[in-house]
Amino acid sequence: MASSQPLTADGITRRRSLAALAGAGALALAGCTETEGGDSGSSSGDGSSDAGSDDASESADAGLSGSINIAGSSTVFPLMTAVAEDFSEANPDVSIDISSTGSGGGFANFFCVGETDFNNASRPIKAEEKELCAENGVEYVELVAATDALTVVVNPEADFIDSLTVEELATIWESDAVETWDQVREEFPNEEIERYGAADTSGTYDYFIEAILGERGHTDDYQATEQDNTIAQGVAGSEYAIGYFGFAYYFQNPDQLKALGIDDGDGPVEPSLETASNGEYTPLSRPLFTYPSVSSLGEEHVAAFARYFVEQTTNEDLVAGDVGYVPATEATQEEQMSTLEDAIEQAQG
Repeated sequence: MASSQPLTADGITRRRSLAALAGAGALALAGCTETEGGDSGSSSGDGSSDAGSDDASESADAGLSGSINIAGSSTVFPLMTAVAEDFSEANPDVSIDISSTGSGGGFANFFCVGETDFNNASRPIKAEEKELCAENGVEYVELVAATDALTVVVNPEADFIDSLTVEELATIWESDAVETWDQVREEFPNEEIERYGAADTSGTYDYFIEAILGERGHTDDYQATEQDNTIAQGVAGSEYAIGYFGFAYYFQNPDQLKALGIDDGDGPVEPSLETASNGEYTPLSRPLFTYPSVSSLGEEHVAAFARYFVEQTTNEDLVAGDVGYVPATEATQEEQMSTLEDAIEQAQG
């Protein structure tokens, strides 16, 4: 039986906050912070120690106000949340609502029908999503947010396993999947495999099929969810469970889960910021994205937040230290900012 106890993470306050928010799957920010007594208070952002706060404070001086609605990937959710927290501290009159709906769910149900300003995605927008956006007159910009090491996890008590080959991983998750661990490798125990993974509306689900399963398809015999913290809780509560999700969720719960090394032909490589960055962790390293609507960028508070997000993509303390992804390079950031500024000029011109 999977544990229903919430997972927490050691470390800085923001990381604890992100782990809790991942379980909730939604966040509304309105520039309020918690005081030591637990009361909610408005903050101008003065004296903030977070990197990038000076830029956000400059935005606050401009008197920005309005709302921003964001949906999409649960994998990008922690990063977007961290950036939004900093921006909101300095811009108390800008309300930011972030929902974890899955990449596909966000595109189909919210963004491409004109109901949200941004859609987060753990894979590029699909052809059918482009068509839906076009049908509804929704133009967008693709921005690279970070690099993720999609992580396969088991229970820490599962001392029989430390790594899997790509083929072994496929036998666990393909449409005609094996049922017990000893069917994966004969020295593994004769115990039923309990699976936790991304729902089929998730970009992580799509990427896992692309990178691991191909035409073999994905099993339906698993606990599917858009909430990655639910996957973490399920695996942490069962000795013979296995799951997969974005690296940030392992990063936030390293003591409750065991990350498996993946052998793509040259020996097992464990997921980490370093192996995702240097290309050693294959085939599960992947870029993450956010897509702002061009029409929404016509509003100054949305444009200011989009600029701030791109500025923060190179912030190692936030992206790597707080969230657990690989920051963008300076060159990528410059390219993304140029693309964004062109879109803002189009929207506001």
